[in-house]
Amino acid sequence: MMEWDLNPPPPSELKDHDVRERGYHLKGKRIALLLTGSIAAYRAPDLVRELRREGAEVVVFITKEGLRYVSKDALEWTSLNRVIDEFTAEAEHLSDSAPFDAYLLAPATYNVINKVVHGIADCVVSSTLASALGKLEQNQSTILIAPAMHGNLHNRILSESLKKLRSMGVALIPPRQENGKNNLPSIETLVADTIRGIPPAPLKGLDVLITGGSTPVYLDHIRCITTRFTGALSIEIAKEAHFQGANVHLVLGAGSHSSPDYVKTRVVETYDDYGETIKQVIQTHPISAGIFSAAVADYRPEFIFHGKMPSGQPQTLKLNPTEKITQQVSELFPKLFMVTFKYEEQVTHNQLMEIAQSYLKKGSSLVVANRGEEKGTEGEQVAWLVARNSPVEKMVGKPQIAQILLK
Repeated sequence: MMEWDLNPPPPSELKDHDVRERGYHLKGKRIALLLTGSIAAYRAPDLVRELRREGAEVVVFITKEGLRYVSKDALEWTSLNRVIDEFTAEAEHLSDSAPFDAYLLAPATYNVINKVVHGIADCVVSSTLASALGKLEQNQSTILIAPAMHGNLHNRILSESLKKLRSMGVALIPPRQENGKNNLPSIETLVADTIRGIPPAPLKGLDVLITGGSTPVYLDHIRCITTRFTGALSIEIAKEAHFQGANVHLVLGAGSHSSPDYVKTRVVETYDDYGETIKQVIQTHPISAGIFSAAVADYRPEFIFHGKMPSGQPQTLKLNPTEKITQQVSELFPKLFMVTFKYEEQVTHNQLMEIAQSYLKKGSSLVVANRGEEKGTEGEQVAWLVARNSPVEKMVGKPQIAQILLK
């Protein structure tokens, strides 16, 4: 434990109920958060604040049973709105005067799921969902449901109800299944899938391959040559692609940052694993675009020592150039839309642009080029998007790189 110096926290411009927004994806969106009688409802105040961090306005609807697990005061404090826990003359469950962009039922109990499917509307949550289904049928809103219950309750009745909801256009957020239970997924996943569920989703239905991190080459069974890249940019691109509706296939080098639960990720240990994995993904999925941001090894040792190389002795290593995997991919899959990345140091901007143009001539559809010396005002990564017959576009910071690249 660190020893506290007992000084007060530094001042902040944020007011007591404010949150510091970290994204824009729900800016101007109204979200109805529907809570039921599950112990997982205790997590709702944190979920409300995370939705607000993406710009959303959140109104909470809750059953009497739900109020056993989370207080009305906590929900009103975090949402800045009155909690709807009973019917009033304002008919809030219809939300005609202030419609919602999405209805998020999280946690969704066995009881409420089956009520909705069978048309029962006997509380504020089930009645609000009945109205939401009508709006969904008219393409006026989105409904997302995150089931949470003990595994014994996941019976044939529940499975049929979930199938029915899916056939009606309701988005089902998969639970985190462990210890014999359907647990509520992470708050990060709930927010990400809410963003993904609200139109427009420009990449909806498209399978996108994204690579990132380093691809080590081994010297012996325990030592390797690698780079210091962490895969952080590829994870940012993968998150943004998920938000925009894509089916994301992330191939991430070992030792990279962890990707979110909601991004389908394959972790590869070596340069060879990397090459084989991306080819396998392209062969087995209808990949529309490949975004190759991984720091692929440029050299490998001519000889790999069997076992562990002795310590304390001088060693001479002969390194041979590796094959260019993006070039292989371009030749094997000539119709694939390819985005490649080029990192340089000690070159001018004009030289960097010439290198990027050479990559376009080799088959890349887009090139993201950057120099190690070029940083933003706060030390952010600066990169340039280079395309055929289009002006070069400057991008500052990983979130903006992801947004502009996917656009």
